[in-house]
Amino acid sequence: MKELLEKINTEFEAFKTDSNLQFEKGNKAAGTRARKAALELSKILKDFRKISVEEAKK
Repeated sequence: MKELLEKINTEFEAFKTDSNLQFEKGNKAAGTRARKAALELSKILKDFRKISVEEAKK
C-alpha cells in the first residue's frame, strides 16, 4: 500500500509540473506528458480503490 501511495504522489507531481508548463508557457509537449500522467494516475487510483476496499472488508 505504501508503494502505491508513493506512485500516486510521483505521478501527481509529474502531472502538476507538466500541466503548469502547458498552461503557463503553452508547451505542447508538456501537455502530452500531462495527459499521459493523468491516464496513468487514473489507473493507479483504481488500483488504490480496489486495495482499499479489500482492506476495509478485513
